Amino acid sequence: MRRRDFLRLSVGTAAVAAFASRVNAQGAVKEIRIGYQKNGVLVIARQQATLEEHFAPQGIEVKWVEFSSGPPMMEAMNVGSVDYGAVGDSPPVFAQAAGAAIVYAAGQPITNGQGILVPKDSPIHTIAELKGKRIGFTKGSSAHNIVVQTLEKAGLTYADITPVYLTPPDAGPAFANGSIEAWAIWDPYFAIGETRQSGRILINAREVTKTNSFYIANRDFAKNHGAILQQIVDVTTATARWAEHHRDEVAKSLAAVTGIPLDIQAIAANRSSFVVGPVTDDIVATQQGVADRFYKLGLIPKPIVIRDIVWRNPAA
Repeated sequence: MRRRDFLRLSVGTAAVAAFASRVNAQGAVKEIRIGYQKNGVLVIARQQATLEEHFAPQGIEVKWVEFSSGPPMMEAMNVGSVDYGAVGDSPPVFAQAAGAAIVYAAGQPITNGQGILVPKDSPIHTIAELKGKRIGFTKGSSAHNIVVQTLEKAGLTYADITPVYLTPPDAGPAFANGSIEAWAIWDPYFAIGETRQSGRILINAREVTKTNSFYIANRDFAKNHGAILQQIVDVTTATARWAEHHRDEVAKSLAAVTGIPLDIQAIAANRSSFVVGPVTDDIVATQQGVADRFYKLGLIPKPIVIRDIVWRNPAA
């Protein structure tokens, strides 16, 4: 058996085993696993136990799995270890290009809370001055997209910088000690960089392009348990509506769940947009632009069609 076929079989077997352990003898879901990062609506849902309260009467448990960034979450979702989670715009593009078993379940426009930082005393004051510099960011993350589009805005290419692929926990110290000269990142790390690591905002993402975050589901989970997925999306949407009008309480929830200081999470909460909704044609078009750009740069191995994996509830 070829190694590629063996790996494909192994991944498929792992996905079946992971999912089978979470359904009962009648095929009904007995547990859902939610992937989250240190920000956003799902952190609030976890702190308030909104999903637990909703699904308890149905005999369904909710398990939470924390990730430092979107790419490892997509890997876990592909093998069925996670059913649903929130990520930025780039991780699902890389995942789809790799054939991952995922679908877009809902969308959320990002209006603030991510961008590129430089040290306060850095001589870099314009995007053009990033040429030849070491920029840290997580490969395959939303920060990756921001770097690409920021360079385009200044007439630079990806080859004009030295990308340094780092997870957020590793990038923070690298930024603080000068190992990288700029850091592309999202909240709450964006706020940490500003307030704790002497960072200065070189550019906000909203100045460069429209960006979105997404609620992604495992493809088989969506196919076989669409009614459950719709309920998860509905609870997420309701939690987001509450968050829009209770930002002080949101900051407290974020701090309580993540352990990140309240003042940091208050900055993140006050500049975030929490509105969750369907994956509209406009969102699809924006996301397709991300995918096309990454393919053109050789960052993904083949062209993809975003609309192919947008989930629509057949019962809707």
